[in-house]
Amino acid sequence: MKRVSILFVCMGNICRSPLAEGILARIAREAGLADRFKIDSAGTGGWHQGKQPDRRSIAIARAHGIDITEQRARHIRPDDFEEFDLVLAMDRANVAELRAMAPGAGNIMLFGDAALQTGEDIPDPYYGGPEGFELIYTRLLTGCIALVETLGADQASLSGKTSSVR
Repeated sequence: MKRVSILFVCMGNICRSPLAEGILARIAREAGLADRFKIDSAGTGGWHQGKQPDRRSIAIARAHGIDITEQRARHIRPDDFEEFDLVLAMDRANVAELRAMAPGAGNIMLFGDAALQTGEDIPDPYYGGPEGFELIYTRLLTGCIALVETLGADQASLSGKTSSVR
């Protein structure tokens, strides 16, 4: 089966998108499908380039058994639109920026459409407290489980296989 490449994108690549990257990698690994996915994250802005994810994203990931401390923020590159099958933006502002960067790219989608089927934005928790990070963790987990179930081999149900990340 073809390997599916997914790039998660938020504004600075320190809160939502690195958390989504870590969650999807963990779910795919626990489902025995890690080799079926190429997963990365990037930001529409480059001001955090080279930095670790926000300490609150690291903390919420750690609380759910996921280590994202090795990730480093990066700015989206023009070749990302060619390299990845799906470029999943966390909110509509990110979608608009990505489409301005690559007007002809047909692989740019809102995470809320592609993964959650709700059309919702994943809100930026940067200026809030820990409850905002827990909220986005829950939404990202739900969407990432759906992505693995939809894009993974066998359409296998993941219930029970992701208990350590819930």
